[in-house]
Amino acid sequence: MSVSQVPLRPIAKGSVLKLWLAIAALVAAAFALAYCATAPLKGEVTDSGLQFRVLEEGDGELITVDDGAFVIYEGRLLDGTVFDSSDGRPVPMLPNGVVPGFREALLKMREGGSYRVVIPSELAYGDQDNGPIPANSDLEFDVEIESVVRGAALMVQQQQQQGLPPQ
Repeated sequence: MSVSQVPLRPIAKGSVLKLWLAIAALVAAAFALAYCATAPLKGEVTDSGLQFRVLEEGDGELITVDDGAFVIYEGRLLDGTVFDSSDGRPVPMLPNGVVPGFREALLKMREGGSYRVVIPSELAYGDQDNGPIPANSDLEFDVEIESVVRGAALMVQQQQQQGLPPQ
């Protein structure tokens, strides 16, 4: 053996396996950390299939079916085509006056909040065309709740029962 040669000792039995297991554990931990970090960006999917994500949490109580809300919104098809918008102006909405998916979403919102909602076609217009919205289209909305009027839907309902014109 010459002076420049270094003798190599054999690797202990099982060391390579332990090395690969450690690498696999690190990769799994990295995936778990990435999943946990991005979970808030995905939002939640309800039992009905509505996808709901809070962009900015509002304050106060959740909107109820008895309330009304002034809403700024933009509605798009999933290809990005805008089919409806409030053009940056708050418009009044009652939970019982919109498609079922939007109603479900409104009931998860708070005054001052900002949300992104994807409504599956069966909770929107289903297999019917509705103006610029083709049949069986999923709809995406960006929604801001400017203000909530507690009991507004009840007031409208009482006016309708009495035959009074809406105010």
